[in-house]
Amino acid sequence: MIYSKRIRANQSLDKLIIMSKKTILIGISSFLMVLFTMPLGHALMIVMEHFLSKDTLVYAAFGLGLLGFVITIVGIFIKGDTIQTLFGLFGGLLFWTGWIEFTYIYYAHRLGVQPLVDSAGDIITKPEYLMMPSSVGFWVMFLMFYIFSVKTGCNFFNYVQRHVIRCKEHTELKPTIRNTAMVTFMEINMLLWTSYLVLLFCYDENLLGDRHPITLIIAGLCLAGSIFMMRKQIKIPTWGYAIRYSIATVIIFWTFIEVLGRHNVFKEIWVHPLDYTIEMFVILGALIITIAILIYHSYKKKRINR
Repeated sequence: MIYSKRIRANQSLDKLIIMSKKTILIGISSFLMVLFTMPLGHALMIVMEHFLSKDTLVYAAFGLGLLGFVITIVGIFIKGDTIQTLFGLFGGLLFWTGWIEFTYIYYAHRLGVQPLVDSAGDIITKPEYLMMPSSVGFWVMFLMFYIFSVKTGCNFFNYVQRHVIRCKEHTELKPTIRNTAMVTFMEINMLLWTSYLVLLFCYDENLLGDRHPITLIIAGLCLAGSIFMMRKQIKIPTWGYAIRYSIATVIIFWTFIEVLGRHNVFKEIWVHPLDYTIEMFVILGALIITIAILIYHSYKKKRINR
């Protein structure tokens, strides 16, 4: 009963959030900041693979993941919702790139997994991504934990818990010890993982294939979903919450972008960063400026509140 009252209270509070010039600025800026990290993350992997030897790459990837791990841990102990969110975001990105994606790269090369190529001999799916669907069991395990054992701020999990699982035990779920950096860290890793699995299962010719109507429908639903989420995005009045909400909005939108790239609708400059260095540096510069503005606003707010 208490849980239900809290849900209704939160829903009433959401209705009171109105759109203004400030919330639009916060929503769009946070969306763009997270969006910029997607091509930069792809580009970072490709640059490392290009310039580093295989032996050096292993140590560099380990260091990258370790850096993400440390950044997240530091974020747990610092104060400030926005700063903790940024630490969780970039810690999660580096952790994913260094300790997850590069681990698949290492074992794909070590085991001699061959890439998927088209009729012209061009690589359309790298070996590491052919191995990633094998992690679906672990993904389901995490999903079961979030749905059946804990109360979260995720609208999807909350909907399932309220409307699908209706027994008393699950209406009284308690949240785990909440820390913004760890919440952000888990959010970005779970969403990236989910997005990869959806795309890879869709691309699998034994299941659907990248030209299958269902794959195109999923891409369209992702675009529609991101637009729907953006409606709330531009009503969020705080930077930290807006950035965390942007993670879901961007990754769902990026799933649509990935399908377009698979169909050669546009040139994926982040797949060829060395051929588009100016464009990649512009994206990097825009990301740095946005982060600097966020830190400045957070610092300014702290001084006002003192």
